Amino acid sequence: MPRFSVIVPAYKVQAYLHECLESVLSQSFPDLELIAVDDCSPDACGEIIDEFAARDPRVRPLHLPENRGLGRARNAGMEQATGDYLLFLDSDDTLTPDALHAISDRLKETGEPDVLVYDYARTYWSGEAVRNKVALQLAEQGPAPFRLEDRPGLLRVLMVAWNKAYRRDFVERAGLTFPPGYYEDTPWTYPALMAAESIATLDRVCVHYRQRRQGNILGTTSRRHFDVFEQYDRVFAFVAGRPELARWRPVLFRRMVDHFTTVFTRRGRLPRGARAEFLRRARAHYRRYRVPGAPVPPPLSASLKRGHPHRARLRHSLVRLGLHRTYRALQRAMALRRRTRERAARLARALRAAALQLHYKTQLRLPLRADRAVFSAYWGRGHGCNPGALERALRTHAPHVRTAWIARPEHQDTVPEGTRRLSPGSAAYWTALARSKYLVNNVNFDRRLVKRPGQVFVQTQHGTPLKHMGLDLREHPAAARDMDFAELLRGVDKWDYVLSANRHTTLTWERVYPGGYTTLPYGYPRNDVFQRATSADVARLRESLGIPKDTVAILYAPTHRDYRRIQRSPLDPDRVLRRLGPGFVILARAHYWHDGPLSGSDRVIDVTDHPSVESLCLASDALVTDYSSIMFDYANLDRPIVLHTEDREAYEAARGTYFDLRSFPPGAIARSEDELIDIFATGHWRGSRSAQLRAAFRERFCPYDDGRAAERVVRRVVLGETEVLPVVPLAGRHPVPSAAAVAGSPHAAVPQPTGSLPVTDRL
Repeated sequence: MPRFSVIVPAYKVQAYLHECLESVLSQSFPDLELIAVDDCSPDACGEIIDEFAARDPRVRPLHLPENRGLGRARNAGMEQATGDYLLFLDSDDTLTPDALHAISDRLKETGEPDVLVYDYARTYWSGEAVRNKVALQLAEQGPAPFRLEDRPGLLRVLMVAWNKAYRRDFVERAGLTFPPGYYEDTPWTYPALMAAESIATLDRVCVHYRQRRQGNILGTTSRRHFDVFEQYDRVFAFVAGRPELARWRPVLFRRMVDHFTTVFTRRGRLPRGARAEFLRRARAHYRRYRVPGAPVPPPLSASLKRGHPHRARLRHSLVRLGLHRTYRALQRAMALRRRTRERAARLARALRAAALQLHYKTQLRLPLRADRAVFSAYWGRGHGCNPGALERALRTHAPHVRTAWIARPEHQDTVPEGTRRLSPGSAAYWTALARSKYLVNNVNFDRRLVKRPGQVFVQTQHGTPLKHMGLDLREHPAAARDMDFAELLRGVDKWDYVLSANRHTTLTWERVYPGGYTTLPYGYPRNDVFQRATSADVARLRESLGIPKDTVAILYAPTHRDYRRIQRSPLDPDRVLRRLGPGFVILARAHYWHDGPLSGSDRVIDVTDHPSVESLCLASDALVTDYSSIMFDYANLDRPIVLHTEDREAYEAARGTYFDLRSFPPGAIARSEDELIDIFATGHWRGSRSAQLRAAFRERFCPYDDGRAAERVVRRVVLGETEVLPVVPLAGRHPVPSAAAVAGSPHAAVPQPTGSLPVTDRL
């Protein structure tokens, strides 16, 4: 008996069926049967199913003699199912990698519930993926399993069959089957959730729900959308036969009305001549299933008197009163009102922009303020990086200079007390840019910035370049995209000083950003904290992040892929941790251009939005990255670094690198996820060979980061000192050790997975 029976009905989906079936059979959890139902499809679906069945004995083909529709095709598949749990997958959708493994683990954790609800993401033909907007309802905190009355918010999750796993004996006991017609999921999902004695959730995207550009059945114009009325008749009949479920009638009533209005208001679903008839049927169902004594939305006239009618109440009034023509007229009035507001808003924005530019030009005529400095980083993302370290050093070593920080409103809480906060585009922002003597950024300011005589622009940059930058991107259009190189050079011409952490960086910046600035090879100020932090600081940071004691914390920080339209993690942190065991946790920090979370596991701590990457480095015991410049900064901690570079050829073709990491790595290199697991499982991540590689890497790329880089910059740029503070050599530096090194963690080696590679093949 297999663990899972995955039922896939297929009808006129030959372009998508191969990917769908492959996503099931390639799962890391192999204990399954795949029941592929050819619903008498006129295209090649039947042949594709037979091809898969011939190559994999887990595929059970079922060819129906006539087209029965999605619901009855699923029923036919259920009749053949032998698995503990039933899963349904539409033939144009796919399971995500390791989804079945995660589902199986969660079922065991929660005591084999009747129903497990998991998450999904909509995937569009453009490549974009958008996670379910009500994913919070799937949180795994709290007791599990539970009943629906304990978590009624689950009814807000999309009511479809394919985002749940159902215990087969529960389905048989409850007598659940799919009806014919459109909206066949409705009389299946509501009864399943209401009748289940035990329910659990899995906060993980397990299904990619394809949003087809054309061809979606529910998006076609047809009278078959009237099937929705019979489907709700079946739901209420199910409740009527079970008095213990009567408490759900008010909720079902509201969901029914919402569903009716969705069908009615979606363009293209109902034939033009059928809209009034649909509304009459909806009104009849409203009256039939309304629960006496339940609150009724106020009439349409009451909503209109408030000036801003609540959408839900308006739609309920539409069904209750059957106001077809009134609703259409109201829609046209609201559309006109919306267009008027949009035009007024555009005019207001244009007037405000013109007024701000006039204000800026006025401020440019006023004297510079020699005691003012304005800072920003990463296009207004918040206080941090090299500008953040310089701002703190300025308040310490040049307290006579008042500082201000430019940050978007959602990041202003990161700005420390005593530093003025500025919102981009405000009048205060333009005043600061016009009259502050010192301008500090790790990217460029607004292109409209006028660099005044006497102003000093410090370009701190934000890393040591491995990937091609600046003018070198002219040879890499995939990475450059629509970069305006003339505008880039106009920005470079505003720089007075550029920071550098090593000779490689100095030579690269001066070539790819040619200008008249002065290079300051003083180290990167953001790395000063690595030489100044204490073990107590590390312990405090680990506690604040929720890192369990006596575990190895791996900081995983991948970089951006220019060759990918949609940014997804090259690594599956959940699978890595399952293989390594409970002695490890992962701090997952996605690139700021990354789409979506890296994981949903409780042992994968999402630190993407943490304001300080330096704090994350201090809290971790090792770094896993790919081509990110974080490796050069992390090397200052003298802690293990492992590179995961399975897409090296594609990355280098799209972006280009200044040297081959394989010839000069900071530690072990994994060419695949399995090799990465092997490196940690065998302890080679912090073995002697890794330490040798890291020592050579530090000598080349960390000559100046001795903890006083920020002070050097302030003394030179602000205080005018020409004598540079001497640099502490590498041998004299003592960065704070990791928690695992201090505690002598037992996880230097864990049981080695099968199929591991010799050390010489990895280093």
